[in-house]
Amino acid sequence: MTEHQQDAERDVPGHQQDVELDVPGHQPDAELDVAEHQQDAEWNVAEWHGKMLVDRNGEKIGKLQDVYVDVETDEPQFATVKEGFIGRHLTFVPLGGIKVGPESLEAAVSRQQVQDAPNIEQHGEELSQADESSLYHHYELNYTPPKTESGRRLARR
Repeated sequence: MTEHQQDAERDVPGHQQDVELDVPGHQPDAELDVAEHQQDAEWNVAEWHGKMLVDRNGEKIGKLQDVYVDVETDEPQFATVKEGFIGRHLTFVPLGGIKVGPESLEAAVSRQQVQDAPNIEQHGEELSQADESSLYHHYELNYTPPKTESGRRLARR
């Protein structure tokens, strides 16, 4: 392309040129690697067991016991923590928006919301459809039973 053609192309309205910015220290691929690594760390739920779960203000909720995943997507939906000293019961905490730290997991809900959650009596490995529904509604999450034989959305991992 001649110099005259280049000048003419620059003057054409709506013509976009590919511009590469040279910003010192900027590595676009490095950002992707960090994001990918963080995603891997976030969803490695096997490493979450026993970690401290804190609320969005950093207040302790309890140690994570189990993770419940969506049966259709296999993505973590809820965690259980043990509460109380006498007659301990499991409390469910939603995992949407969770932040993974080196020592703890930060839930996107308040400690008060967790304390006000329905008291779910666990019967074996599964929750009833009514229990699932009450959990989703308590945390103002959309709940639709899946079209599975059991009709349940959550499974313990």
